[in-house]
Amino acid sequence: MVFVTLEDETGTTNVIVWNRLIEKQQRELLGARLLTVYGVWQREVEVKHLVARRLVDHTRLLGSLMVESRDFH
Repeated sequence: MVFVTLEDETGTTNVIVWNRLIEKQQRELLGARLLTVYGVWQREVEVKHLVARRLVDHTRLLGSLMVESRDFH
């Protein structure tokens, strides 16, 4: 299993990707710079996460946009 944290302007989402999906969609999981995750929300008390069912690589939509990581430390 792999745990992924996705972030946008509204905050972060914890995603769980099970081995079966990793085997089917390893390229999307490891290579996407812009990723859509379809899945099922799970919640136990205050803990919420998304269990991935399908991954879609939308990197091509970024075109020539420069994407850089920022270090806030």
